[in-house]
Amino acid sequence: MVDYAYLIPLLPFAAAILIFFFGRWLPIKGAALGILACLASFGISFDLLMQMMDGTLKLPHEIHYPWFDVGLFQFEWGVLLDGPSLVLIVAVSGISALIQIYSVGYMHDAPRFKRFFSYLSLFTAAMLALVLSNNYLQFFIGWEIMGACSYFLISFEFERDAAGAAGNKAFLTTRLGDLGFYAGLLTIFFVIGTFNFTQIQGHLHDGNVSAHMSLIIALLLFCGTIGKSAQVPLHIWLPDAMEGPTPVSALIHAATMVAAGVFLVARSYGFFLQAPLALEVVAWVGGITAIFAATIAVAADDIKKVLAYSTISQLGYMIMGLGVGGYSAGLFHLTTHAAFKALLFLGAGSIIHAVHTNDIWKMGSLSKQMPATFWTFLSGTLALVAFWGTSGYFSKEMILGAAYSSHHILLYGIGCAGAFLTSFYMMRAFSLVFLGDPRARFGACLSNST
Repeated sequence: MVDYAYLIPLLPFAAAILIFFFGRWLPIKGAALGILACLASFGISFDLLMQMMDGTLKLPHEIHYPWFDVGLFQFEWGVLLDGPSLVLIVAVSGISALIQIYSVGYMHDAPRFKRFFSYLSLFTAAMLALVLSNNYLQFFIGWEIMGACSYFLISFEFERDAAGAAGNKAFLTTRLGDLGFYAGLLTIFFVIGTFNFTQIQGHLHDGNVSAHMSLIIALLLFCGTIGKSAQVPLHIWLPDAMEGPTPVSALIHAATMVAAGVFLVARSYGFFLQAPLALEVVAWVGGITAIFAATIAVAADDIKKVLAYSTISQLGYMIMGLGVGGYSAGLFHLTTHAAFKALLFLGAGSIIHAVHTNDIWKMGSLSKQMPATFWTFLSGTLALVAFWGTSGYFSKEMILGAAYSSHHILLYGIGCAGAFLTSFYMMRAFSLVFLGDPRARFGACLSNST
């Protein structure tokens, strides 16, 4: 199955092309093809993960092919399989498949239905190509395709001025961070002469890159993370991204675009390890983002905005974890967060679809009318607030433990404060939505939605 790893991003990419041009003649206007492509990618990814766990697949495993030559330099495209990439492709393909299945019902009356599923498949393919890439050039191509897809999906309902403005804001804000990322890539090629991750790691190990140059490269690459993963001060685009359909929010905020920024730091960790000052910058940007976004979520009234600011805060946790030396902790929280945050956004979509409002103050007592959504939303909430025994508990504790053991006591305190605020704003939102007395009449809406 290793020889077919290239099919993991290729299948959703092919599905995106076929849906866009021939969707009207395909089952469910092409949605079935997009779902099957993601499920096939998930199957291959899961098989590779199982091979890694039973020792059949030795890691890291790299497959590369020549692409084009420029003078003495040969550029390539390929696949790099290691622990982080295997875990993440399983999460991305699996969650994307579930979101697309959900979207069939959620978007059934939407105009441009087939185009929506084409964009979802292309978005997924770009993220999978990014995660599996064995070089920065291929990584950057996947990165930029995701930026374009985010614009298409956030502004999908462009008839509304707010949706069009949100798409423009997301595109332009993330481009600011990408300028730094691009400058970092040029610097890497100028200094090392290759984009290949394995070769770069070898140069770093042999001491061929000075600490000063590593610092410059690390900070430039981190600019891309600040934009893509919505860290302070380029966090401003992510709450407005809620103007897109709810399945888009689930995909962007959970398994794809925002996760790419965290993965960039993980892929470039060798540069950061050689520049302790860069790690300090990463840790403090993450810590400030985590507490800052949590304080805003406390006062948010829109259920999707609560989850959006929560996403920014949790991304801050991941970045802080990487900055304090918790490499595994940051990536573990990235994976667990992808699952429970996607669940929460899909639950929010179910609620909004039923009651036709985003205002949590106009909800209440929905546990009786929507028991399935109540229990699924509760499970996601418990994971997000790090309730004992949930995945969020273990991943968040690993980050706080890494901060404490690395003697970042102030950041540890910020992390604990952020954890408290997370519990407060999520239980506030959960109580206002599902418990208490109804504060508006949704009987007709609920009966129509079922």
